Amino acid sequence: MHTLQLRIGEHLIQASGDLQNLMKMFKKNLLPTSVINEQPDLFIHIKDGYGVPFVDYSVDMVKEVNRISFRRADYLIEADSDYKNAYIYAYDDLALKHALINLYSSFIVSNNWGLLIHSSCVMDGGKAHIFAGESGAGKSTAAELSYPRELLSDEATLVKITADEITVYNSPFRSEMEMDEVSQLGSLASINILYQAPYNERVALRKSNGFILLMDKVFYWAHDAKETGKIIGLMKLLANRVPIYELHFQKNDTFWELIS
Repeated sequence: MHTLQLRIGEHLIQASGDLQNLMKMFKKNLLPTSVINEQPDLFIHIKDGYGVPFVDYSVDMVKEVNRISFRRADYLIEADSDYKNAYIYAYDDLALKHALINLYSSFIVSNNWGLLIHSSCVMDGGKAHIFAGESGAGKSTAAELSYPRELLSDEATLVKITADEITVYNSPFRSEMEMDEVSQLGSLASINILYQAPYNERVALRKSNGFILLMDKVFYWAHDAKETGKIIGLMKLLANRVPIYELHFQKNDTFWELIS
């Protein structure tokens, strides 16, 4: 049995597991922290040997009075309804990563803290800029072309949403690019919906249109009206406070001339 404390955004998570190879995934992708006299926000217990290799992204949910479960072919999550304590049963490291994204996304929505958005995010001049889009639109490409600007995420952007400020945290949920520990957070200055094109153009969207385009970019599995209401409220705050653009871009770094 191994135990590790982790910091994701503002949250302290205590994870335990009975197999070394699963704990290696935490150590590689999440920020370990030594915290004294601080109560974890979430306890996660990990076990392997569940299910079959990845089949598809379909997730079945069952909500009971005090429990909620999320089941995919390669993982099972069983959590208390307040998301203070959860068990993850995973087939392999990929299943564990996806289960963690599912669990943490549900945790922050349930607590009305913020969202995980399927996107990349780059720091420029002390401000954060999100790049979102359909599959293949160029989220990872935009992140790579933004070097040497600091990268806060390349797959799942961690966004704290309040009525006063929208803040992006360094996300441990990575696809390929490793975490940069230089910048841990930044104020969100723009959201850019990507379209690869033979030209560069940035077009401001109406708040309502931006809201609609972002809805399917959020990592979240709706399971009741109350939770859905929370996510809509968070999305409205985000769309009202942060400008959203269509960004048509060439496959080079010249699109930053439209942003900086």
